[in-house]
Amino acid sequence: MNNHLSRAVWPIALAAVLLAGASTPALAVAPAAQLAAYTVQAGTPPQPARGQQLFTTKHGKDWSCSSCHTTVPTVDGKHASTGKAIGPLAPAFNPERFTDPAKTEKWFRRNCNDVMGRECTPVEKADVLSWLLTFRR
Repeated sequence: MNNHLSRAVWPIALAAVLLAGASTPALAVAPAAQLAAYTVQAGTPPQPARGQQLFTTKHGKDWSCSSCHTTVPTVDGKHASTGKAIGPLAPAFNPERFTDPAKTEKWFRRNCNDVMGRECTPVEKADVLSWLLTFRR
């Protein structure tokens, strides 16, 4: 067990890992459960400030996450090239966000590739999601 993680995270992380492997594709999970799973994969506690920085900074490509999702992910965004509307990314402002692990992985893979030219690491996913979970109504 990683001593850096709070003992309270482990039950949530175990549940998240078990739910992520469930055979029912429509099974919804809480965003906190996905964060717990990324935290276990990362092996280190997430840092929301680092997630905000990753989200708002360009990483060698023309876009940052905030290019489409805005710097305040509690409001609607717009795709930078297609103009397609994008709902708020923060789960407190869009309850459908981060409830389907497969969908979450699909969009992290696509968007990280668009922004950074590579997939995000578990640390980066945990950091961004932990920052998004700081937003409250």
